[in-house]
Amino acid sequence: MKRKALIAMAALILAGSMLRGQEVLMHTGLNTFFDNNEFAGSEYKISQTMAGINLSPDIGIRWDSVYTINIGASLLHEFGSTDFTDRIFPTAYAQYHSGRLRFVMGAFPRTLVLDKYPRMFYQDSVGYYRPNVNGILLEYGENQRYMNVWLDWTGRQTHTVREAFFVGYSGRYTKGVFYAQHYGYMFHYASRTDPVVHEALHDNILLRTSLGVDLSGRTFLDQLDASAGWVLGLERERNAGNGWLAMNGFHLDVRAEYRFAGIFNTLYSGKGLMSYYNDHDINLYWGDPAYRSGFYNRTDIYIRFLRKKNIDMELAWTLHFMEGRVFNEQMLKVKVDLNLMRPLSKNKIINNI
Repeated sequence: MKRKALIAMAALILAGSMLRGQEVLMHTGLNTFFDNNEFAGSEYKISQTMAGINLSPDIGIRWDSVYTINIGASLLHEFGSTDFTDRIFPTAYAQYHSGRLRFVMGAFPRTLVLDKYPRMFYQDSVGYYRPNVNGILLEYGENQRYMNVWLDWTGRQTHTVREAFFVGYSGRYTKGVFYAQHYGYMFHYASRTDPVVHEALHDNILLRTSLGVDLSGRTFLDQLDASAGWVLGLERERNAGNGWLAMNGFHLDVRAEYRFAGIFNTLYSGKGLMSYYNDHDINLYWGDPAYRSGFYNRTDIYIRFLRKKNIDMELAWTLHFMEGRVFNEQMLKVKVDLNLMRPLSKNKIINNI
């Protein structure tokens, strides 16, 4: 497998050298995490410690300034494991990026699109253990004004694996200090090939629309942002005869940050999400199971020891208010992102961190 990967990379570089205006792109990402959850006695979450390191090197060719092909891998090693690598996630994708328009297809880093999604859609462990999207992204815009549609195929149907995929869309529009923002997806969870017993097909739709105000840089605080809106969940178990189940709720997010310290509070109040969790748990739901509670408030108090363009080190203490109790969580994360660009027609390497 290693020999085939090296041959593929060599072929990629050779093919790129035959193109005009080409550049070699070298990227290395490192994400190491220690996440200790203490939920003893909770009905909705379990106590566990997740810790490990994810190394994601890849190499690519860019030509005509808009076309790119990347190939690499994301290597996961969990702390305490005796294996050098516990899981390998292949990275291989083609990208067209011109101005505000971007199209990506293949196996590409989750950070390109899904890193922005709130935890009610994707809990933290998804980023640790499923770092890549396998599918398609079409996006137009930039950070403060954008819209996109995407597909993430998470399960290829076999005799042991259910067919499963996400299809979603998100967007943001900013006008001055005000903004409107939307996140949404549908998760399609089908059966295995020729199952021994009937397996119901599930469709889960989750939508969150909000209005906010961003006063970052307009007060003594470095960041001050607040948004509020509505959450709608729609779920069905086909052939069960009960149709669509609807869950509505209100959410409020507030973030304040000064220099190296900050606080982020998110509140959800409404009907508990994830109706079929007891039947299929994390196979059917990728969001934080704390949102099964009708009232949930999460407060993250964090310190960023390092905060540069290419490295981020954060220590956080999190308080979870639900079920009439307070639970806590401690996290330490270090992220490094290095990019190098080398035009093949020159000997100079450009640091593009």
